[in-house]
Amino acid sequence: MHLIRRPLSLALRLTFLFGIAAAIVFSIFGWIVSQSTERHFAADDTSELEFIARASQDMLSGVRTVDDVAHLEQRFDDILVGHHRASLYIAGKDGQTVYASPGPDLSAVATAADKEAEGNVVRQWSDVNHTYTALIQQVHKVGPATNGPYTLVISVPIDMHLRFLAAFRRTLWLMIASCVTFMCLLGWLAVRRGHAPLHDIVARVRRISANELNTRLPPESVPHELTDLAVSFNEMLQRVDTAFHRLSNFNSDIAHELRTPITNLMTQTQVALSRARTIGEYREILYSNMEEYERMAHMVGDMLFLAQTDNCPQIKNIEELDLANEVHALFDFYGGWAEEHGVTLALEGTATVSGDRLMLQRALGNLLSNAIRHTPAGGTIGVALNTSNDDIGIVVENPGLNIPPEHFPKLFDRFYRVNPSRQHSGDGSGLGLAIVKSTVTAHGGKIDVASAAGCTKFQISLPKTASIDRENETELGK
Repeated sequence: MHLIRRPLSLALRLTFLFGIAAAIVFSIFGWIVSQSTERHFAADDTSELEFIARASQDMLSGVRTVDDVAHLEQRFDDILVGHHRASLYIAGKDGQTVYASPGPDLSAVATAADKEAEGNVVRQWSDVNHTYTALIQQVHKVGPATNGPYTLVISVPIDMHLRFLAAFRRTLWLMIASCVTFMCLLGWLAVRRGHAPLHDIVARVRRISANELNTRLPPESVPHELTDLAVSFNEMLQRVDTAFHRLSNFNSDIAHELRTPITNLMTQTQVALSRARTIGEYREILYSNMEEYERMAHMVGDMLFLAQTDNCPQIKNIEELDLANEVHALFDFYGGWAEEHGVTLALEGTATVSGDRLMLQRALGNLLSNAIRHTPAGGTIGVALNTSNDDIGIVVENPGLNIPPEHFPKLFDRFYRVNPSRQHSGDGSGLGLAIVKSTVTAHGGKIDVASAAGCTKFQISLPKTASIDRENETELGK
């Protein structure tokens, strides 16, 4: 069994992202500051060393003899005056020491230097106690008899700078870490504050019950990013409210519809038991009860059919149907009833469609029975079939009283009757047109009604080929 890992909360995700972004930005900033500070100290040290090197080079450039070099020691000492702890070492061409100031031994650095190096070479080296930055320079512009060229090594200790940089880096990164932590906390608080409208929506949702489905979220009172959520939520509530009222009305209607035959059965049974009767009288009562049972069974069957089409609208048994043959078969079935009402049945056109035979027969039969009930004697019920490029059209038309347009939106609702006085007349269960609408929808079609000039017309449009989503059918069938 695989455990479903719960995703991190939005607040925690945004806080992490905010912290990561802050850490990256502050780290880059800290690295730039640290490198800039280090380069600043290195530039200062190199500038000081280059100043001493230029002064020493100028002195050596004026040397013409070896004896001149020997008299420059005091002047080299004067060059170092004012340069804190700077050291100078000068070696001749043969490596002999020409001048060495007090301080660290720079002869090893001069010996290790590349004699052919051009320009300045800056190196960092350490002895037992200190770390130094040294500038190594070759001086070629001297007289030919002065044992040149000379190698100059100028150094300055950088321990203080290194200690300052180490302390500066520790302080800097500690501040960066504190800032990142502080920014994460601020980010978390900001996210929590930003989620306040969501918490308000959740509070409103929790207050919704079957008695408060009229609750709505005003889109203008939420942030712009949540406007679509508020609108979608209101639309969902509207659909739920409509479905709930429809279900409530359906429960009320079905209870009302079943109460009448049950009351009739109870009344007839009580009358039958009130005194002794003949066998013929009992038989008559039983026949009357059977009619009520058949009416209830028909109503229950219709409700089961509607429940199946609502929960699983896919049609399962698709076959090619010749609609003309199906309509003729229905004419044969309803012909006797139509003749009793003095109504004529007529068919025009042909068409072939893919669909479920029993479902389509039931839908067309309901339309015919509905037309027969509302067609005056001497009238003709016409069924017209036609074929277009992609659709099949079925029109059932009958003369009779016009249906007011305000009834059209509810005409296919369950137990809805245009004339309330016919509520308990026994003419149908009030589910016929609802079954027609469910059947047409299940086949991917649509149905419309028009009533004018003493004629009512039901128009059905079906696709030529109905399809089944096998995957959905399998899932729904489990």
